Amino acid sequence: MENQLPKNSCLGIKSFPDDWPGDGAIDLKIHDLPHRSSTIEWWYVNSHLVTVDGREFSVFAAFFRSLEEAGEPKLEPVYCHSLTWALIDASEQKYYRESLLDRRGPGIALNKMQKDFNTTDPFLKKALREVFEQGKVTLPDLLLKKNAEVSAEELKLDYDGNRFVKLTEGCYQLKLADRDGIVGCELLFTLKKPPARHGNNGVVRGTTGEEMFYYFVPSCRVEGTLTVAGKTLEVKTAKGWYDREFGRPEERQNSDRTKSNVAWNWIAVQLDNGCEINAYDLIDIDKDTSCGHYAIVIDPKGDWQCHREFTFKPLENWTSSRTFENYPIRWLLQIPALDLSLTVEAAFPAQEFVTLISHPGFWEGRVTIAGEMKGKTVRGIGFIERSGFSKLARLEDFLKAVGQQTRTSIQNLLPLAPTTAQLKKLIGSESQPHRLQGLDSQQYSQALLEPIRTIVDRGGKAWRSYAPLACIDLVGGDSSLFLDWLGVPELLHVGSLIVDDVQDRSLVRRGGPTCHHLYGEPLAINAGNACYFLGEILLRNSNISAADKLRIYQLYFDTLRAAHAGQALDLSGFSYLMPEVVDCGTGELLEARILSMYCLKSGVPASASAKMGAILGGGSQEQIDRLGGFFEALGIAFQIVDDVLNLRGFENNLKSKGEDITAGKITLPVAKAMSALPLKKRQQLWKSLGANLSDPKDISAVIDSLEACGAITACVQQANGLVESAWQELDRLVPDSDVKMRLRSFSWYVLQRHY
Repeated sequence: MENQLPKNSCLGIKSFPDDWPGDGAIDLKIHDLPHRSSTIEWWYVNSHLVTVDGREFSVFAAFFRSLEEAGEPKLEPVYCHSLTWALIDASEQKYYRESLLDRRGPGIALNKMQKDFNTTDPFLKKALREVFEQGKVTLPDLLLKKNAEVSAEELKLDYDGNRFVKLTEGCYQLKLADRDGIVGCELLFTLKKPPARHGNNGVVRGTTGEEMFYYFVPSCRVEGTLTVAGKTLEVKTAKGWYDREFGRPEERQNSDRTKSNVAWNWIAVQLDNGCEINAYDLIDIDKDTSCGHYAIVIDPKGDWQCHREFTFKPLENWTSSRTFENYPIRWLLQIPALDLSLTVEAAFPAQEFVTLISHPGFWEGRVTIAGEMKGKTVRGIGFIERSGFSKLARLEDFLKAVGQQTRTSIQNLLPLAPTTAQLKKLIGSESQPHRLQGLDSQQYSQALLEPIRTIVDRGGKAWRSYAPLACIDLVGGDSSLFLDWLGVPELLHVGSLIVDDVQDRSLVRRGGPTCHHLYGEPLAINAGNACYFLGEILLRNSNISAADKLRIYQLYFDTLRAAHAGQALDLSGFSYLMPEVVDCGTGELLEARILSMYCLKSGVPASASAKMGAILGGGSQEQIDRLGGFFEALGIAFQIVDDVLNLRGFENNLKSKGEDITAGKITLPVAKAMSALPLKKRQQLWKSLGANLSDPKDISAVIDSLEACGAITACVQQANGLVESAWQELDRLVPDSDVKMRLRSFSWYVLQRHY
């Protein structure tokens, strides 16, 4: 047995708590019970089941207990409890998850925010604080209705009626039920093999660097019932697994070792040859070094071996439409000493568990296994958990991930070397294949697809694309069914950019030459116009009702009409109003005209994207309207903030400060100044705007006058007021959730951006 601690291990163990197992067999009568020495511990089970009607399911549950207050010598310690569980319907590819947090959770989270909360984004912190200060948490998490019950004398856990109880030696009962009585289970686990130790003879590394003790029973007989869609299903056959882990107390930690953030990949395999494998790979993500790499293999008799030489690597990734985290969904597990090579595949990709416990979430799901062991073909089933690898703690990083996935969506829709099947969709000839006869696909790509992709592939502000998916989830829908829809708002936006640049004679777009500068005006105009119609392909191929398709079609074309009206007003300009505005100081009239143009050009497209998402998610009409109103306010505010940044300066000098003044553009700060300035200064401002100023000193003088009269600050206040008012209207209509908090934080991000 390879169970000696290697010299380069980062565990650094010197001593163990008295209530940890010693050498020899693990006594479950003792170690199934809570450990007073532990600051963190959990009980975990999983099972793969087939019901009498032949449907396949899996279930897992993890009951957590963590120490919050050690207590005085004569006082009992105070513990915090949580439960995460999921029922996985492999036949229907549905993932039902439930997460229950301690009632003291909001207060504990607020305290952690003061110290070291697990996100560094100030806007998200602020959004979460709003919720926690009300004593609430965000969906999909729920608060326990009452304090969890954990017996110190016997294994008996009760978290709001969700129970894990030891009935007799070697026999455990698991009872789970969601709040609505839709899904759950009542199962008996009977151990078929003795406990095996993981890691270094049972010692492993915890998530923040602490030592843990880990044992498991990889084979259990399982019997009982499942509840699915409110109906009881009897289990015909099932395999079970039991894990137990408890943590080393903080006062016993080595004082010379700094705590670290640890991520992990974990797999539990049950093979058809009677063997089981429990392997994990711990990674110190701050140092990018291994903190533990163990594979335990149990033979049919229950004897186990520990292997340090193995590989467990991802082969294919999937992107969550809710968190935009990337998770592997296909893996390769190899143990050379056993001539073992297994391909591991997710039963279906969308098995992400979103929770504040492991923000923003983790992937834990059912996998199927096939490969070879000692020269013989083997198959099996298992679970994989991947947690702690998030790189999207900041909203900027999240939006970059959305942008990348948006580009992927459009690249899939508009490949530069389209196949015949793809050409049929793109050109609208699926029912008329003869239309492709004689078509030069390379010419088509170069003349239409390449100009569009040139602008798309440079990236842009992805918040418009995120709107539909966010709204699907906000109203209780499933955005994973519509990930490709990221491309719809982006194509609409890119089309307008390409045409705008021709109209404005612009030379630069998204850090490169404009489309018409590269391909000429005729091709650019045609490509820009084509963008308005290509997104319809995604709608046509969506599995939604005819009624909803009609509503979305109407929204889409209403948006095109409004956006073109706004562009016409922008191109026409507001110079015709200026003589009256300057003479009479009627800035309010000019302001109304500008805001109307912003609404049509930017507010309506953003609003339409949100409404489409709310329709797809099955939202009520009031939810659809309020979400549309909120995103319309965001679109208008975005334009107002652009006006402000043009005068106060963009981050990294993305655009020249005062470009609008040089161009003589009449923006909202100018309109507000016309109400605030006396006649002579209004005349001077209008004269300066018509002089095509280029000297930085002259431009700064104009900006100073706008600052001095409070016009720029008034714009900032108006943008904030628009968004905040729209949020208050929306807030009461959608429950607090992780998506809602991200949207709330994004609204502040838009208002306080510097790019």
